[in-house]
Amino acid sequence: MHHFQCTACGKCCHGLLPLLLDEALEHAGRLPLAMLWTVVPPGSRSAGLVARLGASVTIGRKKALPVEITAVAWLPETTPCPELTPDGLCGIHSAKPQRCRTMPFYAGREEADQAPFLLPRPGWQCDISRTAPAVYDGGVVLDRADFDTERQRLEQQADTIRAYATRLVSQSAPLVRDLEVLGKRPGGGRLALAFTGILPRLGGDTAAFARQQVPVLRAMAALTAETPEHRRFHTYYASTLRALEPFVPA
Repeated sequence: MHHFQCTACGKCCHGLLPLLLDEALEHAGRLPLAMLWTVVPPGSRSAGLVARLGASVTIGRKKALPVEITAVAWLPETTPCPELTPDGLCGIHSAKPQRCRTMPFYAGREEADQAPFLLPRPGWQCDISRTAPAVYDGGVVLDRADFDTERQRLEQQADTIRAYATRLVSQSAPLVRDLEVLGKRPGGGRLALAFTGILPRLGGDTAAFARQQVPVLRAMAALTAETPEHRRFHTYYASTLRALEPFVPA
């Protein structure tokens, strides 16, 4: 039996945040967006689910790599969500992403493999004492409404994700090489690609998207410009800005 209760410490509201595709478009004026490709070791317990919700990429000698592909708010690990209020609460509670609602569980992994998500990271103040509510028992999520909703919504967008991935892999040999390198690492690895790559499959208008996203990216580029530990994030913001700024009137 596992116990858990949120204490509203706000510590989990830092760093990258997985988003559903429709949520990414909804929050394009608030959050710096990317498409995150995460290579999962083929032997892991959730590899089959990851491939079904994301993609299975064939590399090398017909080796299949399960790849989780999700829209994300691409934020450095120590950077708070732009909508986190000074008192540690969510500033868009009524419209907050499904990922935030399902925490600490994650429907992108098998239900029987949720126990690791119930262990607070260093500095998090989650209550996992026996006085906290029981939330997980025998590999089953007890209060499961948000978990089931997240799984359903991930399944609904899976075809779009797969079509996007198939096309990108077929057109980009460098991407396949990068995935192959990540696939050789014991724990896998991840790549952040521009969100605009999936925008046509969502019926999105690039100019409208750019008008929302450019101010967010400018703010994040400025925030990370002088911090060497955030260089890869700054590089992403700057390169994405260069691609989107031509769509925004001066």
